[in-house]
Amino acid sequence: MPGGGARQKRFPHDSASRAAASGRTLDVAGLLDQERFSGFHYRVFALSWLITMFDGLDLALMAYTAPYIRDELGVTSVMLGRLFSAAVLGQILGGFLISHLADRFGRRPAIVASAIAFGLLTMLTALAQTYPQLLAIRFLDGMAIGGMLPVAWALNIELAPKRRRASVVAFVMLGYSAGSASAGPLTNLIAPSQGWEGVYVCAGAATFIAALILLKWLPESIRFLVAKGRDSAQIAGLLQKLAPAATISASDRFVMTDESPAKARFNVRQLFEHDLRLITPLLWLGYMASAFAMFLNSSWGPSLLEEMQVPRRTAALVASLAGLSGALVGALLVRMTEQWGPRAAMICPALALPVLVLLGTGLVPGDLLIGTVLITGILIAAGHAAVISMSGIYYPSAIRASGGGWATSVAKFGAVLGPLVGGAVLGSDLPVVRTYLILAICPLLLCLAMAAISAVLRRRRPEATDAPQTLRQGMTT
Repeated sequence: MPGGGARQKRFPHDSASRAAASGRTLDVAGLLDQERFSGFHYRVFALSWLITMFDGLDLALMAYTAPYIRDELGVTSVMLGRLFSAAVLGQILGGFLISHLADRFGRRPAIVASAIAFGLLTMLTALAQTYPQLLAIRFLDGMAIGGMLPVAWALNIELAPKRRRASVVAFVMLGYSAGSASAGPLTNLIAPSQGWEGVYVCAGAATFIAALILLKWLPESIRFLVAKGRDSAQIAGLLQKLAPAATISASDRFVMTDESPAKARFNVRQLFEHDLRLITPLLWLGYMASAFAMFLNSSWGPSLLEEMQVPRRTAALVASLAGLSGALVGALLVRMTEQWGPRAAMICPALALPVLVLLGTGLVPGDLLIGTVLITGILIAAGHAAVISMSGIYYPSAIRASGGGWATSVAKFGAVLGPLVGGAVLGSDLPVVRTYLILAICPLLLCLAMAAISAVLRRRRPEATDAPQTLRQGMTT
């Protein structure tokens, strides 16, 4: 759970109480950075973890139900590759659209609407009778799934102290990975007796229930409300829950001294202002390469093992274990990025590169195959978790959801290509292990991108800000 480490300074509640009657100017950024994790924080983290778990489950189901769908509908490997990519293509559009709506209308409505949509669409998948119907439903489902993740990251990034943001995102992403990992056991449990359709009904119904829980208890982002100049009473109410011992009034003026004033409307040029003109394309490149590897491996991992004579159920469990273990390793890796920056994100990709080359050239003995594939999956998933955790950190609150959404959507071009390449290899006369040789290109590109981002950040200097006098005095006490 995020929140470990050094104890942070408390917000000066005594000063806040004395100044309440005068209508203070309160630095919300300073309060969020100083306040220790409370029940309010943990509620947001837990709800975000819950819905990202179902997000990961719903998206991963196709990889594990694909063998059953192939047997029942008679589709080819190439057709399955298109099916995987249809969901990812939907994620691209959903990431652009829903993150834009989140920056305009709020994080909470965007997350809740997405969760309701992909819960219903996952259940609807069970009603597909033909390949075109399945293709269309997975595309729409992908739109809802892909739009929710970057907004959930933005909500949690905007609540956490700066030095804990990456860890919070990593914790939330553990939910996604836990959901992805549970797709294999769930399929093994339900599909043999109820068919692949039963798996989607079960997952979709559970997702819909989780969406209703969000509708009741998920709060709006405080930073978003301040950045957009929304209702002071709502801001004061949320801050009071965050810091119950403080005296906060709707008559206070709320500002964020760590960010420039929000522009009226988001413009994509904002993603390339100042040093973001280098950080954004480098982040996109690394994220795209990582997404290519992650989606190729997660989509085709069970099928690749099955092609190499590994029993179907064993293949599903190996892929699930790799995803979950990779998420846990990724969480440790993300904590290291808070100390070392993007250089830490290079560790797992650098280790994955030689392992993938050995696999792809067929030099791994048969009795070591499953173990080596497991290690490869862990390293790919861990590296992907690290780059995901950085996707929204470098952007200001007013455009954070759009920044993360654009990064996620651009990365999905790699995710679309990955399953198609995997399907092409499986449908050709090439040995299936050559898929791992293709994958080896991805960690190399990710390492280069992270090294370049690290170099840019070393030149970054914090901008001077004029904090309100009462707060600047209070923060030094």
